[in-house]
Amino acid sequence: MKVDKKDEYFAFQSKLIRRVCMNVITSIVVVVGLYLFIWKQRIGDLIVWILETVFDTKHEAAFYYYSDHFRGNKEIFFAVAVLLIFTVLMVRIFRWVTGYFREVNQGIESLLADDEKQIQLSPEMLPFERKLNSVKQTLAERKMETALAEQRKDELVMYLAHDIRTPLTSVIGYLNLLEEDPNMPPEQRDARVHIALEKAYRLETMVNEFFEITKYKSQKITLSKETIDLYYMLVQLSDEMSPVLAPRGNTVTLHLDENLTIEADPEKLARVFNNILKNAASYSFPHTEIVISAEKLEHEVIIRFQNSGEDIPNEALASLFNKFYRVDQSRSSDTGGTGLGLAIAKEIVTLHGGAISASSKNHVVTFTVSLPSSN
Repeated sequence: MKVDKKDEYFAFQSKLIRRVCMNVITSIVVVVGLYLFIWKQRIGDLIVWILETVFDTKHEAAFYYYSDHFRGNKEIFFAVAVLLIFTVLMVRIFRWVTGYFREVNQGIESLLADDEKQIQLSPEMLPFERKLNSVKQTLAERKMETALAEQRKDELVMYLAHDIRTPLTSVIGYLNLLEEDPNMPPEQRDARVHIALEKAYRLETMVNEFFEITKYKSQKITLSKETIDLYYMLVQLSDEMSPVLAPRGNTVTLHLDENLTIEADPEKLARVFNNILKNAASYSFPHTEIVISAEKLEHEVIIRFQNSGEDIPNEALASLFNKFYRVDQSRSSDTGGTGLGLAIAKEIVTLHGGAISASSKNHVVTFTVSLPSSN
């Protein structure tokens, strides 16, 4: 059940007001009582008795002493009494209120404590207790996020260094061979130059993709949306993938409305679909179809890419869109993908306000992209 925070604060305010009012009423009663006690001279009998008993003063002398020094200055004594009672009242109220400040201060200090102990305050301080515990939980979560971000940064550097090292080593190796053997036959020299150049291009692609996903993470990329003919875009991308699919006998089949359109950045959305198709081409069984389907719902457009291939374990599905992740860990960056394609696809889809996911069952791998509809 949802707690009404206004009611919680009202309870605290009510108790504060009641406590102050009770102290004020008590002080008024005491002042009025003293005033009546002096007015009716009851305190005079006590003073006369003290003078007679303690100071051995005669009754008549004691009475005149009281009349001259006490009764004649009763306004002064009354004012002093009122001031004294007011002072006691203020001290009591300030001590009571500052007690709450001490509790809040202790709660703030406990925020810095590296433990999971809940902050506990007085029952009437429940709204403040909840706020402090909420802040403590937020700080703990941010600390964990910071530690996780630091860990991911270290892993990113490690993966990047590992993936760059492979093509870079090949480039250096082939260039060393060319330098050490200046009389190498032209055919052999051309072949090694070609390989070194391919590795250099591969290295350039990796660095470019790394900088690209860094830009998406830092939200430095803006979208240039326009109305896109989704069917035409997918046909064009399928044709461009034909040279990659042909050697393994794979084909692309489309199942979607030819008039389906969507509002998106065409260049970046094409990058998403191209990365998914490349992944499907890499992991599809030979001589199978890659089926692309799409449907328009009330508020979104759903695009699905299905290919026949080895099932992806559930634990791998959760990491599929992470940077540098590859399902087949035996593939190096030199023979497989860079491990950034699906991560870039996710960043682009997220930037469009959509979502991307993957599922795998019965040797059918499905990538699902949902994008806001242009209604």
